[in-house]
Amino acid sequence: MARRLPARLSDNVGKGRRFEVKVASEPFTAECEDPSTLMGRITDRASEEGWDIVVALTDLPLHTQGRKLVVNLDHEHGLALLSLPALGGFRLQTKARRAVEEAVIALAEPRATAADEQQQGQPSKTALAGRFAPVRPGPVGEDESTDLRYVVSGPRGYVRLLAGMVRANRPWRLVPGLSKALAAALATGAVATVNSTVWSLAEALSAPRLVIAMVGSIGLMIGWLIVDAELWHRSAENSPEAKLRAKLYNASTVVTVGIGVLVCYVGLMVINLVWALFILNDRVFASMTRAPLDATEYLTLSWFVASTATVGGALGSGLESDEAIRAAAYSKREQERRNLLQSED
Repeated sequence: MARRLPARLSDNVGKGRRFEVKVASEPFTAECEDPSTLMGRITDRASEEGWDIVVALTDLPLHTQGRKLVVNLDHEHGLALLSLPALGGFRLQTKARRAVEEAVIALAEPRATAADEQQQGQPSKTALAGRFAPVRPGPVGEDESTDLRYVVSGPRGYVRLLAGMVRANRPWRLVPGLSKALAAALATGAVATVNSTVWSLAEALSAPRLVIAMVGSIGLMIGWLIVDAELWHRSAENSPEAKLRAKLYNASTVVTVGIGVLVCYVGLMVINLVWALFILNDRVFASMTRAPLDATEYLTLSWFVASTATVGGALGSGLESDEAIRAAAYSKREQERRNLLQSED
């Protein structure tokens, strides 16, 4: 983004202006920062470095006055604070680039223009507040340096923020991060596939019971991982914003782990199906179950064995270290913040 911004900003702003973009990194500790404090830290850093405009990007979900923050703009000091999860979980790079461009362009405009928009109560539409986006201008306190704010609200805003948090956690990394659990699940599935009792059970179970077995095994795996690795987030504060933040963190953890476990389940089902096609004999199967071994029986058996193997995987996940599971369930920065909080406690 930093490489492309100078040319794009010069084209959009015009007036012969030239932009030089610098990138700096500074940790924002979870549960220890609020938007006002973060804006203060950005102000101090901008004064030390002599920067004209600062756009701070964070993967922290930020809240202000009971609303989920998208961006804070301070035209007087040339500052913007952008919460990336509030942009959602899809096309994040494109949305972030447009949001940064819009923020810089807004901050580069004369202050009178920004003040006029604020007095009219009708800030100009930006890429953040599109027609279909649940992003709206938000209230600003009198004691805040921020003069323009965008927030998300309502069910769509909650889903948008949750999707952004889950994307930051990268749930697909959970699959290779659970090597011991997957090994236990594969071993369980391999044994169950050649077990005649499992054949009889799979043939006798109805579709609703198979669905119940699938949901139960996946739920057991999710619950075991969260409890065993202590992924459940407990807030030390009693404020409404702290409780809302804790609910969001826990919801994102459940969805993240759930997506990872669901991917593992589908993978187990495919592997079990291939193993069954290779190892099972139709005459032996028919003699034990009194049913022909056709495509339906193959799929039903693989489905049921996947549920059984997932339970075995849940037991095998106990062999994984808590650090390995946290590393697979959280983004790098989120893991660093949680480790920092634990060390401070």
